Amino acid sequence: MMDKIWLHNYPEHIPENIDKNPYSSIVDLINDADKKFKNHIAFTNLNTDISYNSIANYSNKFASYLQNQLHQTKGNKIGIMLPNLHTFPVCFFGALKCGLTVVNINPLYKYREIESVVIDSKLDTIVVFDKFLNELEKIIDNTQIKNVIVCNASDLLSIPMKLIVNIVQFSKGDTYNINSKYHKFSKIIKCKNKLSEIKLSGDDTALLQYTGGTTGKSKAAILTHKNLLSNINQLSLWVKNHIKIGEEVVITALPLYHIFSLTVNLLYFYYIGSRNILITNPRDLKNFVKTLKKYKFTVITAVNTLFNLLLTSSIFRKINFKRLKFSIGGGMAVLKSTANKWKKITGCEITQGYGLTETSPIVSVNKIEDKFNSTIGLPLPSTEISIRDSHGNELEIETEGELCVRGPQVMEGYWNNIEETKNVFTSDGFFMTGDIAKIDSNGFISIVDRKKDMIISSGFNVYPNEIEEYVSSHPGILECGVIGKEDKNRGESIILYAVRQDEDVSESDIIEFCKKGLTIYKIPKKVFFISELPKNNVGKILRRELRESKLSVK
Repeated sequence: MMDKIWLHNYPEHIPENIDKNPYSSIVDLINDADKKFKNHIAFTNLNTDISYNSIANYSNKFASYLQNQLHQTKGNKIGIMLPNLHTFPVCFFGALKCGLTVVNINPLYKYREIESVVIDSKLDTIVVFDKFLNELEKIIDNTQIKNVIVCNASDLLSIPMKLIVNIVQFSKGDTYNINSKYHKFSKIIKCKNKLSEIKLSGDDTALLQYTGGTTGKSKAAILTHKNLLSNINQLSLWVKNHIKIGEEVVITALPLYHIFSLTVNLLYFYYIGSRNILITNPRDLKNFVKTLKKYKFTVITAVNTLFNLLLTSSIFRKINFKRLKFSIGGGMAVLKSTANKWKKITGCEITQGYGLTETSPIVSVNKIEDKFNSTIGLPLPSTEISIRDSHGNELEIETEGELCVRGPQVMEGYWNNIEETKNVFTSDGFFMTGDIAKIDSNGFISIVDRKKDMIISSGFNVYPNEIEEYVSSHPGILECGVIGKEDKNRGESIILYAVRQDEDVSESDIIEFCKKGLTIYKIPKKVFFISELPKNNVGKILRRELRESKLSVK
């Protein structure tokens, strides 16, 4: 068993292990926050503020409707298919208060993807944004769905904003005739039935959280209330000296249906009484930056691609960042070039962490006070890690192998998939992440790459992350993705797809640049320039799509 060498580098106030959680369930945490911060603003979206007290009332009414009108009982499953709007926390909290298991669904999914999740999870109730209802309707008769709850962008907005949104929707033709058999959210929150309290324990399932499906058929991680509470507790200890209870303002541009944003932005920051600025569409850069300029935010979470997007805005670069305490990067590797630009513009380091859907999600994180480095930091309290070879043997320090994790935040297994669960756990209970990593003598972990993305070129192991990071440091390149392509001479050739910042940059320029900083077998055989890289819902580059699709080359 690996010695916990990382403990020597823990900040003084952080213990080796977390204490027993004071809450039995996420509902206890929510109710406690509602009492402590009832008059504070909980969420801001589309120029509308909602207090903790109002969130409590709305989510209680939503839970009551589920319980009394839709006859939902503890353990039933409910799909939530919403973007970052006020309706998301209300529906999420309300579902948990009713004792339900939440199945988060990307609202941008097409009907085939929705059908796969709905049938696999066996959910019978779903909350959907009206704009995406047509995709659900294509498959609804093939599923076990009994109840459809429909939300609109104007729900829970102030009267002036409701009017503006309705006018904009009408002018764009974004109005939808809702079938009378569906349940409108706007009517549900007028429910007057009394909510019967449901007894929950840490062992009850809070989420069936589907993995991104970036490598094929997606699977649902079973995450209990205890898993989520443990991760909140671990994160809370880590950032304790850097936050002020009831005073933080956090920017939530990552989708709440993703585990990173759900645990960190929604649950943790709700727990400490923060004001949460929900960004519905971060791709609308003009309005996104306008929002950032308006609110004196103290924390922002993002992925590398989102940090990059903001840095392209001249208005963003002029914002006053005096109140910004820390920026958290996760979901994918933060590139050094991005972190350097971010520090130069905002004066704030990006603190990089690491996690997976299966670990609720945080496994490790850098110290908030440290300068950016390319590691994923130190394991959180109560977290054990082990680097292992393909035979399950533990490896020495500085040796590359598969990162394995054990801790209270690790899932119970995959829903309805005993075989796959067996495949990802070692005999001594470690979860095998599928990431190739190494740990240094100070306990800092570095991710080398995904195990399945490794390229074997001329007999050498080549990791796409290294090439992507190096090429992204070229001033003419915005971002890039690397894949291996079968080659009868080399085994695999390295193919680079890049998005240019400077249209004059050529393939030969990039090849020459690579020759200066990469050993010969890591140099791309071919460079393709494209307008946009395929990405998942949080901005992670989809190498599978690079391998499978014929992208239009500029």
